[in-house]
Amino acid sequence: MEGEGNERKFTLSFSSEKPVERWFGMEILDHAPGAVDLTRINEIGCLLFNHNRDAVIGKINRAWVENGRGYAEVEFDTDEASEVIYQKVRSGTLKGVSVGYRIDSLEEVMAGKTSADGRFTGPCEIARKWWPLEISIVSVPADETVGVGREAEQPGAIPLTVFESQLQINYNITGGKAP
Repeated sequence: MEGEGNERKFTLSFSSEKPVERWFGMEILDHAPGAVDLTRINEIGCLLFNHNRDAVIGKINRAWVENGRGYAEVEFDTDEASEVIYQKVRSGTLKGVSVGYRIDSLEEVMAGKTSADGRFTGPCEIARKWWPLEISIVSVPADETVGVGREAEQPGAIPLTVFESQLQINYNITGGKAP
């Protein structure tokens, strides 16, 4: 994430096509043209802390997709709670970013098979049509390749604690209902 001078605005990456472990298997967020509907996040998107809808710490000035990744310019609020998170991001203590989203269309790819567009190999579920609801600064991201200073893919396994945390996040986002 890059700050622009002493302003409270930053550019960060919030999503990628890195497969992420979910309760049902591996999930991939498609970033091909037309896959991501950015209308809602660009109109009313909020920056949250740890996906907590009651912890609004800023706004999303604009979001876009470029080179298989979701990017956003965010701006931190100036209230006391937002200031604490802003300072932790600015100092490099908090680097994780996550996105809360809804899926409208999934492609299931069986083990050893290839996706319809030939880009992914199963087993996996590909979110072919999805839309971000919010962007969060998080202490434990599911996708470690996005966030503060993460402009390129980084290899690494996802620890079980991240998987368990993401299950709770998904549960909270959907109000206890399946997405």
